[in-house]
Amino acid sequence: MGNFLTRRHILAAALCMAPAFVAPSFAADKIKVAGIHASPVENAWNSRIHEALQSAHDDGVIEYVFSEGVSGTDYARAMREYAEQGVDLIWGESYAVENEARQVAADYPDIAFLMGSSGGPAGDNFGVFGTRNHEAAYLAGMLAGTLSKSNTYGSVGGYPIPEVNLLINAYREGVKEVNPDAKFLNGFIGAWFDPPKAKEAAIAQIDAGADVIFGERIGTADGAKEHDVLAIGSLIDYTPRYPGTVFANAIWNFRPTVDAVVADVAAGNPVGRDYTEFSFMKHGGNDINFVADGISPDAISAMEEKRKAIKEGTFEVPIDTNEPS
Repeated sequence: MGNFLTRRHILAAALCMAPAFVAPSFAADKIKVAGIHASPVENAWNSRIHEALQSAHDDGVIEYVFSEGVSGTDYARAMREYAEQGVDLIWGESYAVENEARQVAADYPDIAFLMGSSGGPAGDNFGVFGTRNHEAAYLAGMLAGTLSKSNTYGSVGGYPIPEVNLLINAYREGVKEVNPDAKFLNGFIGAWFDPPKAKEAAIAQIDAGADVIFGERIGTADGAKEHDVLAIGSLIDYTPRYPGTVFANAIWNFRPTVDAVVADVAAGNPVGRDYTEFSFMKHGGNDINFVADGISPDAISAMEEKRKAIKEGTFEVPIDTNEPS
């Protein structure tokens, strides 16, 4: 096992008056990867990335260390600390620190950076990726379109950024494919991790008539469960935690992206490119899982036909980054 930098390491370092980011040890023959997570790795989005990097570590592909809960004010410093330690690749999320992250990458041209970002790549060493489980969200919407009794569908998101907007819009398009007269409600909670606030937003939509809720944020399903309506999960599988409530999940798989960027680093190729494509279904980057109980066979058959077309490339789910109302 590798050495893992967590909040506990950071706290211990602070107590000892040592630098907050402790130098890890790496195997010489593996790609050295440092992950800098702004949220705890238990957060849904971060958990998918952490799991993918951890699995690559366990497979012997990379040597992985990470820091979690790194604030925006500390983010650039964390990047520089890892760069000075001689890692090959720094994974991060630059949404809140775009300028600072790009400056660090420019200062370390021999180190590869892969950042979750709403902007484009920069130079030879600053690659970006976006979250794309919109295809699975579309398919979940197709199933949802047959399940509402009120014909009103809700969704709860974090912030109205392109990655979130396109996901909610794809879900809506899936609903409208089978139910063109559907009505929609949406709310943004202004946070990436605030389950109580997401629950409150879901309950507000339920009170307004929604009986199927798409949960882009953790906590949405809690409101759905409490009021006995249906919910769809995003990124991870929520069904075991909410049986009878969450009937489908738009799963995101980050391992194809990890494999693609690590292959480029190993080959000495520039990584200043957009790796978003590896989140698409044709690469195994996202997919739907669902519980068939209560869904008509015809609805499942129509969804599976569309799923096949997406994987084969004969149908493309529309990408609409406009803020949903």
